[in-house]
Amino acid sequence: MKTIIHVNQHVIKKNTKTKGRDPVLTVKTYKSNTYAHEVRIKGESRIVYSPHDPLSCGARVWIETSAPVETIVWNENNDGVQE
Repeated sequence: MKTIIHVNQHVIKKNTKTKGRDPVLTVKTYKSNTYAHEVRIKGESRIVYSPHDPLSCGARVWIETSAPVETIVWNENNDGVQE
């Protein structure tokens, strides 16, 4: 299954303004969107820069992989909780 991972710059800006800690990484497959603070890719991947043909969300840089992906969301203590 193809997975696309990108950084959501709007969440970064919001976190900066509000001192928030919302996850800024979006992990997309054909059936889900998952949000994370960290992503571990368990195999090959490639980074794509496409300035004139962005993803539907507006991302112009993303990572593509068919390898398994582990998402990690931090709790209040900065401990990673795997999902």
